[in-house]
Amino acid sequence: MDIYEKQKYEVNKNDKGNRNDKGNRTKIGLKYPVLILALMFTLTGCAAYNPGRAEADPVAEEKTEADAAGSGISDAEIPGADAEDAEIPGADAEEEETGTSEKLCELTVLAAASLTNVMEEIKDDYEKKNPDVSLVFSFAGSGALQTQIEEGAPCDIFISAAKKQMKALQEEGLMDDGSVTELLENKVVLIVPKDSGLSLDSFDDVTTDEVKMIGLGEPESVPAGQYAMAVFETLGIRDQAEAKANFGTDVRTVLTWVESGEVDCGVVYATDAYTTDKVSIAAVAPEGSCDKVIYPAGVVKSSENPEKAGAFIDYLKSPEAGAIFEKYGFSLP
Repeated sequence: MDIYEKQKYEVNKNDKGNRNDKGNRTKIGLKYPVLILALMFTLTGCAAYNPGRAEADPVAEEKTEADAAGSGISDAEIPGADAEDAEIPGADAEEEETGTSEKLCELTVLAAASLTNVMEEIKDDYEKKNPDVSLVFSFAGSGALQTQIEEGAPCDIFISAAKKQMKALQEEGLMDDGSVTELLENKVVLIVPKDSGLSLDSFDDVTTDEVKMIGLGEPESVPAGQYAMAVFETLGIRDQAEAKANFGTDVRTVLTWVESGEVDCGVVYATDAYTTDKVSIAAVAPEGSCDKVIYPAGVVKSSENPEKAGAFIDYLKSPEAGAIFEKYGFSLP
């Protein structure tokens, strides 16, 4: 083979190779579109089958619906709504307690000032035994309490430190006569400050020059003052005693004056003197120098709870209450 033919052969060989390469490129060119189409079908199928869209989240849908509806969400659509509507523990107990307090019977007792201390213990004992009753006390001079009842003050029970005030109310038709009873007895005493240097041994000694001022209850309205004047009258020294008198609105005011030394001496009940260690009893009123100090008690006719009030009066006459009264210096008639 000469050089010319050899070159021709090489040319033909290369041309043939080129044609094969072109065929190959054609085949490769056909393969890519097929692969792209297959990939597109695969992606389309994946998009068509989406478990997240096929099984929607209930909470997400509910939230979306709630957002779309604004504030118009019913209790049934809100998780836990039923739980919130359930009964609150203790609610029934609270309602029962409220109901009990509504049924509580409140008794108002107008009582002589000298009963202040003993009635605190009486109240505790009675309310403990009768949880359906609440006792409300108002203490003052018996005459002042009498006036309150006459003026229509709402109350259920009156306990006076003397028969005079109770009798006046009975005559005016303001008391339930069948309920009035003589409850307690007391003593009238002359007292001096604990550190007093006065040598007083009897009621007669108030007329001495040592005594400049005597504390007494107002005779017009305070039974202790009335008893004191009766004693001085019986002893024939009323004018001298009255000239030195400083009158108080109730017996506890007189006791306070003697405790503080504002007066040289005073006349109170024995039970008042027993309530403090700041005074000493100088003398007891002579037997027969005044009426017995009787404390009557009774139900006010205008009481809205006469049965409950009567039950309390019965309790005051019981041995249990009697023991409490005696502990405070009262005696039973």
